[in-house]
Formats: sequence, C-alpha cells, structure tokens
Amino acid sequence: MSLSHEYAETHEVFNQVPPLDGVNLYRIDLPLQEWLRRFGGDWAEARIDAYGALAGGPLMQAGFLANENRPVFKSHDRYGHRIDLVEFHPAYHELMRTAIEHGLPSLPWSDPRPGANVARAALTYLHSQAEAGSGCPLTMTFACVPALRLQPEIAERWLPKVLATSYDPRNVPMEQKSGVTIGMAMTEKQGGTDVRANTTRAYPVGIPGPGQAYELVGHKWFCSAPMCDAFLTLAYTDKGLSCFLLPRHRPDGTRNQFYVQRLKNKLGNWANASSEVEYRGALAWMVGEAGRGVPTIIEMVALTRFDCMVGSSSLMRQALTQAAHHCAHRKVGGRVLAEQPLMQNVLADLALESEAALALSMRMGRALDNLHDEQEDRFARLVTAVGKYWICKRAPEMIAEASECLGGAGYVEETILPRLYREAPVNSIWEGSGNVQCLDVLRALSKEPGVLDALFAELGDGHGDARLAAFIQRIKAGFADTDDIQYRARQLTEDVALALQAKLLLEAGNNTVSDAFIASRLAGGGRVYGTLPRGVDVEALVARATPHLI
Repeated sequence: MSLSHEYAETHEVFNQVPPLDGVNLYRIDLPLQEWLRRFGGDWAEARIDAYGALAGGPLMQAGFLANENRPVFKSHDRYGHRIDLVEFHPAYHELMRTAIEHGLPSLPWSDPRPGANVARAALTYLHSQAEAGSGCPLTMTFACVPALRLQPEIAERWLPKVLATSYDPRNVPMEQKSGVTIGMAMTEKQGGTDVRANTTRAYPVGIPGPGQAYELVGHKWFCSAPMCDAFLTLAYTDKGLSCFLLPRHRPDGTRNQFYVQRLKNKLGNWANASSEVEYRGALAWMVGEAGRGVPTIIEMVALTRFDCMVGSSSLMRQALTQAAHHCAHRKVGGRVLAEQPLMQNVLADLALESEAALALSMRMGRALDNLHDEQEDRFARLVTAVGKYWICKRAPEMIAEASECLGGAGYVEETILPRLYREAPVNSIWEGSGNVQCLDVLRALSKEPGVLDALFAELGDGHGDARLAAFIQRIKAGFADTDDIQYRARQLTEDVALALQAKLLLEAGNNTVSDAFIASRLAGGGRVYGTLPRGVDVEALVARATPHLI
C-alpha cells in the first residue's frame, strides 16, 4: 500500500511571527511621536496618525505591487507616432495620489505655520516606509517652489497647480490639469555632479533674459521622473550656465521636443522611472538670472538633500520595525530571540542608529521652519550636507544588519527587507555623493561667515556630559588645523554628525537612549552593530523599538 497519502503532510507550520499587515506605522513608533512633538509638529498629529494607518495598510500593499510591476517606456504608439510615455502600474498612481492629496509636496508652502516642515517630514517618513521610489517626484515637486518663486510670472502660472492637492497622471498640457508634478534634469554623461561641465545649450526665441523663452539642445544623463509635467534643468547661454523650466507640452498644446531615450535599469528604486532624455529644440523659460543657474537651483537641491535624510531615516525605521517584530516572536533554542543577550545587543544598537537619524532629520525640519532666524539659517546651510552624508551612509549597513536578524527570511522578496536594502544607496548618491557633501561642509565653513560659530553654538558645552564635551573640543581642534583638511573631510563631517546626534538625544531627556549612544558612538567601540559596551540598558532600548500591536 502506498504511503504517499498518509505522509502527504510532512510538517506543521509553527514558530512563525504574526503579520504586521495593516498596522498603523505612526502608532507603533514611539520615537517618531516624541520627536514630532519636541520640534513643534504636534498640531498635525491627527493627520499624521491617519497617514500612519494608510502607510502600514493600503500603501504598503501598493508598494509591493509597484515594485513588482516596474514602469515601462513606450516610445511610439501603435500607429507609429512618437509619444515618449512611461506607463506605471495603478499601484504607483495610488501612492502618488494619496501622498499629494495629503499634502506631502505642499504642506509647508500652503500652511507655513511653525512646525510645518517637521510635520511634512513625519508624513514623508511614514510614506517612504511603504514605498520610497515615489518619493522622487514628490520631493522635487516640494523642492521646486523656492526656485520658481524667483521668477514671479512663472510662479504665478505654475505654483497654484504645483501646490494643489490633486494628482492627474494624464499626459496632457498643464492648462487641462488641476495639479501638476515637477521633475529635474541636471546631470550629463561627461560631468555627473560637475554640472559646470554640461554642454546643453539654450538659444533665445526672442528677447533673452529671465522669464523669457529659449530653445534647448542637448542630452541629460539623468532625468527623474520623466512623466512629470515640467522639469527644472540647466543649460548654457552666452552668459553662462542658467536655469530653465521645461514643460512637457508647448503653449499651443503640442508635445515639446523632449525625447526619452531609455529608462535606467537601476539597483533599486524600481517603482520610480529614471531616464536619459534629449532636448531637440525643447521650449523652456529661464528662471532666475542668466548665468546664475547653480545659485538658482541650490535651494531646491538643499530641500531634496533634506528629503534624502528623511528618506534614509525612514528606510532604517522600517528595517528596525521588521527586525524587532520578528525577534519579539521568533524562538531559537526554545527562547524568544529578543530575550537573548547577543540579539538584544544588536537590536538595541540598531534602535540607537534609527532614533539618532530621526532626531537629526527632525531638527533639520525645525531649522527649515525658522530660516528667518540667522542661527537657524546657518545651521541648515551646514547640517543639510552633514546629515545627508552621515544618515545616508549609515542606512545600507544598518538595513543589512536588520535583515540578518531574520536570517534567510530577510533575504527573500516576500519580505520588504530586500527592497529596503536596494533602495538605501540611492539617497547617498542622489543630489551629490558622499564626497560632494563633505566638500560642501568645508565650503560652507570657509565661505559663509558665522557658519562655524553657529555649529558650536548649537553644540554648546556638552550639556553636562564630559564625553560629549571632550568630543566637541576634538572637533574644534580638527577644524582649527587646516593642513590637509580636505583629506580629512569625511572624518570631520562624521564627527559633527555624531556630536549633533548626541546633543539632541541628551536634550530630549531619555538617559537610556543618550547614554547608550554616547558610550557606543563617541567613546569608541566595535565596528559592526551589536557591539554596545557593558552597562547599556538593552532591554529598555529593544522595548522602545518593538512594535506593540494594538
């Protein structure tokens, strides 16, 4: 007699963690709640709480679908007409629509009360945990506002639709839409970050100058995202590198001479389309002064760099959530992982990294809310580069460690961790890689009076902690010694980031968190996660990071 029927069921499924499906990402994140309130965004807590439910529920599901069904480029229609369309899965449009309707690109501009940038950072932090790729057009739409405001006649026409809480993905002229999105096309193949090596040329259609029409001829190595309604871009005039707004359609409704060559096949960021494009006499309007393209665009770049900080912090938080939740339920050797000392060391270390990244990002949000204050303006000028460098550098390593907490399960696509890991490097590369950020730190300190003083005014005297006080003195000595300072720029930038994070955690008053961070980051320790020194209250840190399902 065959035993196949009797032994068809070979095993029982047990020792599995309960799903996190549908969890409210805001309600399970105690550090986010505390830092939001600390920096004045608590007036928006109800809307952030509502978005937390969306991010952990339908948007999380949409994120998986949008990554499983990547955008597809269609150069021509079935009749042979050139159309240059990128088609997205409906899940991508759900992500974009939900974010725009909830004000992620518009909140600080439409409702510029104290704490608005902090509140928007919290919304972005939640959204990016569900799907980070859609953050690219959302960020650029948010960040374009200061540049467009430099040209009042262009701002009058475009900003009402940029700031509208309406998403319309149709490929039609902006006059037919209630809301638009803005992209960016800056770099070229021969220059990359060095935009002054660009070769794209701009030729005046009539009278030259700010606000006037030009035709652009050239190639852009990166254009993200190509289905936006218009793009801020750089091209040379006879007065130098200048900034332009280039729409997808001309005023008469015909398509602009903007041609997508191909979509980039990227390591991650799959839901978002990044492309190479050509301008073959593309109509565009000058924004800002001729020859002042980089200064015109720089405020946009500062805001997109801030979103890189928030985005990397978000990826780290979702990785921590997955790891802590898994370890709170999974047993090894008959004992829950989160109760085992070595795993506690790892999880507590990951929790410290996540909260420190969040704290610095939210502090930057407060600075952006107070740029009328000279101290805050100088702080933002420096710490945008510091935070972008450090937080984005820490994300890939941290996410890899969190994935390891799940063992083999963390390496398969059914979990979100592989996607988080693929996504992490882009924030370090986009808007200037690590070296660019560190050189920008030196540039700010050397060319902008008062920036170094603003840094040390922020750091203070160590806030009663001798270890931080000594660390601050080390930073002062490092900047005072200008010999080979460019060679040491990464170390100096890292030290500034760590000191700022330590100071913020100390000020927040949770001694368990601040003492563990300072003992492990400022006093020297292991080079991998899970090497916290003795005496750290790892149980409390793990409990603070672990989702409590309610």
